Amino acid sequence: MKLPTAAEIAAIDRAAIKEFGMSGLQLMENAGRGAAEIAKGVIVSQGRPLKESRVAVFAGRGNNGGDGYVIARHLKNSGVNAAVYSLSRLEDLKQDAAVNFKIWKKMGGGVYMFFSKTAIDKYRSSIIHSHVLVDALFGTGLNTPVGGVAAEAIRYINSLGKSVVSVDVPSGIDASTGAILGCAVRASVTATMSLPKRGLYLYPGRDMAGEIRVVDIGAPAALLVDNAVGCSLITRDYVSGLLRPRMPDTHKGIYGHVLLAAGSPGHTGAAYMAAMGAMRIGAGLATIALPKSLEPVMEANTVEVMTIGLPQTVDRTLGEESSEAVKLAMLGKSAIVIGPGIGRGKGVSKFVEAALKAAKAPVVVDADGLYALAGKLDALKGCAADIVLTPHPGEASWLLGVKTRDIQADRVGCAATLAKKTGAIVVLKGASTVIADPDGEIFINPTGNAGLSTAGAGDVLAGMIGGLCGQGYDVVNAAIAAVYIHGLAADEIKKEKGEIGMIATDLLPVIPRLMNSFVSSAVL
Repeated sequence: MKLPTAAEIAAIDRAAIKEFGMSGLQLMENAGRGAAEIAKGVIVSQGRPLKESRVAVFAGRGNNGGDGYVIARHLKNSGVNAAVYSLSRLEDLKQDAAVNFKIWKKMGGGVYMFFSKTAIDKYRSSIIHSHVLVDALFGTGLNTPVGGVAAEAIRYINSLGKSVVSVDVPSGIDASTGAILGCAVRASVTATMSLPKRGLYLYPGRDMAGEIRVVDIGAPAALLVDNAVGCSLITRDYVSGLLRPRMPDTHKGIYGHVLLAAGSPGHTGAAYMAAMGAMRIGAGLATIALPKSLEPVMEANTVEVMTIGLPQTVDRTLGEESSEAVKLAMLGKSAIVIGPGIGRGKGVSKFVEAALKAAKAPVVVDADGLYALAGKLDALKGCAADIVLTPHPGEASWLLGVKTRDIQADRVGCAATLAKKTGAIVVLKGASTVIADPDGEIFINPTGNAGLSTAGAGDVLAGMIGGLCGQGYDVVNAAIAAVYIHGLAADEIKKEKGEIGMIATDLLPVIPRLMNSFVSSAVL
């Protein structure tokens, strides 16, 4: 499903009007009617009859406010006691919004001016008895901080503890970036028109949006899948369509052999978790290549995974001394994972560069492997293999030479920049993981939770991506499927145990169950 920016959804609306002959009034009617149905659903979920319910609609001056008048009309027609609290002088309403205001007035609808804190105090008693609040203050066009009476109204709405339905985006949220522009409504449900806006899936917007419900306003389907919108939401159906069932007449060699160059003193667990991530997502074989002095430790703690001891530095890490041996180890492998737990010792950068240069199969670079590339991104440009980089925000900041806060302020833009600079597929981990390919296509992942903020979760993910690459999946699709299933596994664990205390190895037994459920649904 496409995730447009504010500018992109505006272009879609314009095309619906100019190219397909729809009217703005028709789109507004469909939007308001759909949002009213969602508001009624919230009332019903409270166990309250519509005719015994009160709804306060907060309306701004633009099309979002016009939607509010349509919502109020449809609620009133269903027997709901609806009232509109306007933050706009009625003479300032334009075009379609003005038309719907006039219809609302002619049918006896109440409109109360909400221009000051005094007005808030004046209407407090009537608003406080409302069962649902509708936020139709600002739409997708907001791009400056909210202030004045609008900010007062938003803070007031949030203070009431009521169920809130926001129209299109919660007022105060940047529809493109998810940033809070001064202050923002905390919605229970966001009724978003035609397509979900990108900012609804990027924090902090995602945290303010509540349940996201898409309203079909009748825009032609061809406009909603247009490649001009280069960002997509990863969905279960999309991932199901990527995965293949297993045929009966197969063997382990068909499902790939993943080599993991990983581990250092005190960090052999990272190598183990990455290898098991590869195996649990379906790789036929996995081999860990690690410093030779650590091979006995790894052999004692793994059963299904093979090991290779490589020449090591004096610090017992992989380094320049290991370069020739890892080239031999990579022969015949269908995917490579470099970085989990390899450390940051002297010579690690030389090792990573040599491995990348020699690789023929897809390579996933994670953790300390990324640190080794800081300031050396040119090393990626001569690679014959497809490369996947899996940085968290701190690692992305090293690679791009910016502050971590800069990464977090523009996760989509930074992921896209890193992909373009390196020619690699970039998996920018974190809340709403972003996947970017060098051609400019972006995917945002909706699964996962705070339980993944635990040591080793990224190692498991790196192994999962490598495991799918090793099975012959396209590298972008491997990243998409692994990220979605990794987050979904955490969501399954959260249902059973909660977020606190989740550890990375909790994910491992859940992954194959999810993989099989996806493949089964794809077959059906």
